[in-house]
Amino acid sequence: MMLKRIKTINKIASFVAASLALLAAVPLQAASIDVSSIVKNAEKAAYYSGKDGRSDARMMIVDAQGRKQMRQFTVLRRDVEDNGDQQMMVFFERPADVKDTVFRVEKHVDLAIEDDRWLYLPALDLVKRISSGDKRTSFVGSHFFYEDVSGRAISEDNFVLQEDTEAAYILKATPKAPETVEFAYYVVTIDKKTNLPILIDFFKSNNDNYRRVEAVKIEEIQGFPTVVRSKVSDLESGAYTLMEFRNINFDLGLVDDVFTERSLRNPPREWLN
Repeated sequence: MMLKRIKTINKIASFVAASLALLAAVPLQAASIDVSSIVKNAEKAAYYSGKDGRSDARMMIVDAQGRKQMRQFTVLRRDVEDNGDQQMMVFFERPADVKDTVFRVEKHVDLAIEDDRWLYLPALDLVKRISSGDKRTSFVGSHFFYEDVSGRAISEDNFVLQEDTEAAYILKATPKAPETVEFAYYVVTIDKKTNLPILIDFFKSNNDNYRRVEAVKIEEIQGFPTVVRSKVSDLESGAYTLMEFRNINFDLGLVDDVFTERSLRNPPREWLN
């Protein structure tokens, strides 16, 4: 009887020891995942391929009633440094009511310096500055925001790992300055194979998922996994915008003059045709 009791006690002790060892292993595994590196690599993969880049884009805007509008434009981008400051120009070609409209961005990663964004409106011959309060408003009537186009700086949010699957990291991001944005938090899925963010869901403070950004199609171009089709959905109304990129090229050697105020009224045709 006594021997049987001792064996039972030993079994319980072994089970407890094994359980404690398992519990101890979980935080060690989580601690070994560098969230900061995951986010930085995702930002580089999404917005900093090559030293510069050019692409033609076509945007289809579909409203809640199913009515469609098209936008066609060319994007030129140059990095000051990887994961650092960046310059961008967007030149609109179609339709006629937005032709020759130009969007110019000087992106800064230092939170003490606001991004500079301008919109040139040819019908008025007017350069309009996009204020920081407008950066999360509609980009030329689409469901993309100005900030979606140039990229939200990762330094603006705090990231926490929610899930580590075989194929992806799932992170929750909370804004450091919540009064400057319309969302309470967002959840981003980052593909482990490409490092690209492939799904971003935005939530309100009541946990309603009201907005979604998706990478619909990815291709490898000049060795860089590249999103060639993306979609932004207004989950409350059912409206959405599809964006497709074509004629994508990296490392073109774009020069300083391309990204100046002068290019707003005098586009650099040699890089657009």
